[in-house]
Amino acid sequence: MRKTHLLNYCLLAMVGITACSKKNDAPPNLQHETALAAAEPPTVTVPGVCEYDLDEAALKAQGYTKVFEDNFNMLDSTKWDRWNSGGYNNELQLYTPKNLRIVDGKLLIKPVRERVTGATDPDNPTRKTFNFTSGRIESHYNFKASTTTPKVRISARIKQPLGFGMWPAFWSYGGEWPTNGELDILEGFGEKDFYNTNIWYGSTPGTPDHEYTLSMTYVKSQTNLTTCYHVYEAIWQKDTVTFLLDGSITRRLVSSTEAGKFIPKFFNREQHITLNAAIGGDQFGTIDTSKIVLGDTYVDWVRVYTAK
Repeated sequence: MRKTHLLNYCLLAMVGITACSKKNDAPPNLQHETALAAAEPPTVTVPGVCEYDLDEAALKAQGYTKVFEDNFNMLDSTKWDRWNSGGYNNELQLYTPKNLRIVDGKLLIKPVRERVTGATDPDNPTRKTFNFTSGRIESHYNFKASTTTPKVRISARIKQPLGFGMWPAFWSYGGEWPTNGELDILEGFGEKDFYNTNIWYGSTPGTPDHEYTLSMTYVKSQTNLTTCYHVYEAIWQKDTVTFLLDGSITRRLVSSTEAGKFIPKFFNREQHITLNAAIGGDQFGTIDTSKIVLGDTYVDWVRVYTAK
């Protein structure tokens, strides 16, 4: 879910949703169903485990060291920046700090249907009218896979929202997007059992160098993702990015393949964590806003681990 400049195209998936890159532009004109089928990312089915949690003792035994953690006992301004503007991706909401709350030791991202005005996006202060508000935070903490920390594990325990038009996301990026890469660990669709993962990279700001359909993966969980907590993770290394749900690998992208060939290009480049819940936008294409159903996103904790 690119967030400082979006990309130039969207491809309509056969499942009936629009999976998009990160720049506000028109989708390509795909003429045939065969083209759509060829563009459709793979779907991986995993069990999912309701109320899953990480075994940190097991991670420590594997050589991991925890280097960042927030259990959301409070919304710590020393750890997080709270957005107060519109977003990108043709999203419909204004992000405001008031839509971020701490409830029973969990971060609640609370979307609201309300008419407000605010900055179009962080790069454009022009006032714009929005019909929804929601929340977005970005960590001050930066991390990178490097020769010093060759393995980085980014994890969060999240309960996704259920609601048509909801686009919750847990991801990381850095620098002038996408020159430091981007890891989309969770991009939801407001559905009980379905989300996607992806990676991005570009050598020029605003212009990814890879064809996103190669690295995007649709994940289907056999356990409801909206009624209990699940752990979403990415393990970032020099030549691989591995995505997991509740300890099960959903996809391992390798630099020796076309889908992962850009992974080494953002090795040793810093990223930071983003958590947000967009409403509508390119993820859904054209949408009837009267049919949008709002749902709450809950985050139990966020952690980053490193290993040699």
